[in-house]
Amino acid sequence: MGKPTGFMEYNREVSKASKPKTRIKNFNEFHEPLSREQQKIQGARCMECGVPFCQAGVMLGGMVAGCPLHNLIPEWNDLVYTGNWQQAFGRLKKTNNFPEFTARVCPAPCEGSCTCGLNGDPVAIKENEFAIIEHAYEHGYAKANPPKVRTGKTVAVVGSGPAGLAAADLLNQRGHQVTVYERHDRIGGLLMYGIPNMKLEKQFVDRKVKIMEEEGITFITGVDVGKDTKAKQLLKEYDRVILACGASNPRDIQVEGRDAKGIYFAVDFLRANTKSLLDSNLEDGNYVSAKDKNVVIIGGGDTGNDCVGTSVRHGCKSVVQIEMMPKAPLSRSDDNPWPQWPKVLKTDYGQEEAIAVFGSDPRVYETTVKEFIKDKEGNLKAVKTVQLKWEKEPESGRMVMKEVAGSEKILEAELVLIAAGFLGTQKYVADDFAVELDQRSNVKTLPGQYVTNVENVFVTGDMHRGQSLVVWAIREGQEVAHDVDQSLMGYTNIYVQ
Repeated sequence: MGKPTGFMEYNREVSKASKPKTRIKNFNEFHEPLSREQQKIQGARCMECGVPFCQAGVMLGGMVAGCPLHNLIPEWNDLVYTGNWQQAFGRLKKTNNFPEFTARVCPAPCEGSCTCGLNGDPVAIKENEFAIIEHAYEHGYAKANPPKVRTGKTVAVVGSGPAGLAAADLLNQRGHQVTVYERHDRIGGLLMYGIPNMKLEKQFVDRKVKIMEEEGITFITGVDVGKDTKAKQLLKEYDRVILACGASNPRDIQVEGRDAKGIYFAVDFLRANTKSLLDSNLEDGNYVSAKDKNVVIIGGGDTGNDCVGTSVRHGCKSVVQIEMMPKAPLSRSDDNPWPQWPKVLKTDYGQEEAIAVFGSDPRVYETTVKEFIKDKEGNLKAVKTVQLKWEKEPESGRMVMKEVAGSEKILEAELVLIAAGFLGTQKYVADDFAVELDQRSNVKTLPGQYVTNVENVFVTGDMHRGQSLVVWAIREGQEVAHDVDQSLMGYTNIYVQ
């Protein structure tokens, strides 16, 4: 695919990001896409390898290698190279319901497994995907395509994140009448309120939702199923119910002083910021501001980085991001061979911005919080941290993290954001539907299945598999749609790659 010698003739190029001190002045996306001709050259770099791991989507070393959606990447790389944009869109949409989202927020496990990346730079797969989908919108290929026949069957989807939307999309195209319930005031779930605007501008979520409405899907916002509307009512009104409520319980940090004023979960911080931004361009003040505050963020993942970028945009006084794990190497280690996901150091946009503003990387590794220190009024004023080190337990031989004696430090902090991940579904939803949970607080199903212990109730996405990537949520949405259609019709023509 692509040009047989392209990987030797052309270097990898990606869209140019605005300079950090420029882009922090707003919450807009900040990359300037390549021209169509430049993008065609990037398609040419796909090297016609014998085994394209980029589309494998298999688990290697406990991490996904290649695309979980099994996107037909070599095919549409070739179509980009030859300028057949409409055909490229057709091949992309065959496997991916929402390339307009994944092209912006996916960490691109496909590129981590690209054969070009074994001894050089991988193909700019994510950039090619972005070019294909945006070209499709510009030229009318991505317009609404309502189903021509309806089955008379009805499905309720609870939750409008990527898993719920993917399930709704396929079931609607199949001809079932689908209604999506969302407890917040806007459709999109994680896509709307969990991912900051500078990574995914919400106009692009709204753009796709509008098309889905034109195709016949009904969206109902501001209804919290399990509270406002009960499970019994949905099961009476619909033939099937799909639970796609996400892994909504944030992991807490229970140490002395946890009740101090000024400690928030990252998800609440980010959600309020985006809602205020969309409602009033932050003029209503209905968000937690980091302006002129010393900010400590607990968690080294994507959500922690999003908190860094948001805090810098607010005008924080300082920002520190605490990470329990050691600093990753700059290149693959011997125990992390290709095509595994490369466990290498990544400096993301928020960290780049903090470096530009404050002159140093905000991340502190192998460290955890030991105490939150309050003033007399109960307000947070500092965080006590302690350094960690890995040691082998004599009895089990397992590696465990232990505190380093005498390594405590005091960090000034008026704002702490906990970005330590999520644990399972929220209890009131599970209780209302009477679905069983597994040991990880996810809704329990048989391996490889999506039907719960309750008749006609299915589950998908993070609520089923635990906190994961958007691309995995879309995959789960596709697979639950297949199973729901099978249960409704006795057969299915929803084909999942």
